[in-house]
Amino acid sequence: MSAGHHYHYPTRQEFPQLLAKMEPSKTLRTALLAMVVIGFGTFVFGAATGNARAWHALHFNWLYFASVATAAIAFVAVQRLTTARWSRPVVRIHEAHVAVIPVYFLILLLILFVGKPHIFTWAGREAITVAEKAAYLDPTFFLLRGVVLFGAITLLSLWYVWTSVRLDVNILPESGASWAAGLRARMRAGWLGDERRELHNTHSLQGKLAVAVCIAFVVGWCFMAWDYSMTLSLHFQQTMYAWIVFMTGFNNQIMWLGLAAWYWQSKLGDDHLITPVHFHDIGKLSFALTAFIGYISFSQYLVIWYGNLPEETHFYNLRFSEPWKSITVLLPFMGFLIPFVGLLSKAVKQFRPAYTVLALTSITGVWLHRYIETYPSIYGDTVTSIPFGLWEIAVAVGFLGLWGTCYFAFLDAFPKMRVFMMTSKYKDEVQVPVDPRTMEPLPAHE
Repeated sequence: MSAGHHYHYPTRQEFPQLLAKMEPSKTLRTALLAMVVIGFGTFVFGAATGNARAWHALHFNWLYFASVATAAIAFVAVQRLTTARWSRPVVRIHEAHVAVIPVYFLILLLILFVGKPHIFTWAGREAITVAEKAAYLDPTFFLLRGVVLFGAITLLSLWYVWTSVRLDVNILPESGASWAAGLRARMRAGWLGDERRELHNTHSLQGKLAVAVCIAFVVGWCFMAWDYSMTLSLHFQQTMYAWIVFMTGFNNQIMWLGLAAWYWQSKLGDDHLITPVHFHDIGKLSFALTAFIGYISFSQYLVIWYGNLPEETHFYNLRFSEPWKSITVLLPFMGFLIPFVGLLSKAVKQFRPAYTVLALTSITGVWLHRYIETYPSIYGDTVTSIPFGLWEIAVAVGFLGLWGTCYFAFLDAFPKMRVFMMTSKYKDEVQVPVDPRTMEPLPAHE
């Protein structure tokens, strides 16, 4: 926790007026809906006319956006596990990612049940000659893994955020759009009327859920990295690969948090609630995770080199050959070097234009990383020019519009900040856990 943090938050009575300022423009909302129509309209047209590129674009964009959204909720869970206080003013704007995760689950079902033959080379286009791989890629087993793993991530994420939002809904029941009044009423059902006991009950439950969310994220994305990226090529196997997939998503969720925090601070019109220290902390996390991405990416090379594993070089040989080489060479600069060097400076972390450029550079780099993970495995060396254009960009626009539409809908429906945890007189009791049944402090080892 930074020494510069203060906890002199506005009073509970002042928050409704502050939250009312956090309203996106109608122009932005309309633009996001237009992006959804354009992006997914393009995909539907391509899929209906038998163009496999539409499915490939859907698949790699799903890998990027789903990994970032689920990583955002894992980060929120980490805030609970560390009983972080610094993030209270900004954590709700990150919890809003949960609104799009069920939609991503539906898109995954579309990929698995309809798009599989167009995406996975082994699904009818390439024979599986290794018995162990054939067993692992058994159609039923393959489908069940996706449904169970991403389904578990979805349910746990929704449950966790529900418990968080419930506290604020009970003290600000009218803070939210009228269309969500029924949902807020369901959240208020069962409220004990004892603010202190509710806080500790929720904190205790969230401690268990946070562990489950983090485990589901890591384990789920290890398997999904293997299933939905690695198995696109039956010749690809790599020790560190799953870590790179879910940690690049975890890195980018912090970049998105920084951009969102700047946006909402501009709506509030001052820096007394979302402060310069918050931007410094988010910038430090952005820097640390960028450094970690560089570390695990280099570790890939080290494992192959000192282990003398030529069977793991197929992935890199293909991507450093034409026409894929140009994008592959860009990735270390966009995903690591430029953000790493830029974020060394404290001033840059707290300067909105500079941080925005570096965050967008990292986001674009990781998005291209998902592209180069998937497309060469599908197309191999059979193409003379990079298959990158209308389909990939249009579907990405659709995913971005879908995320924005769901994100703002969530923040419309519920209080846009964790008001309870900033205004309750018991807010810092959670630093010393108690038994919610007896309200007695727990021994340190528990």
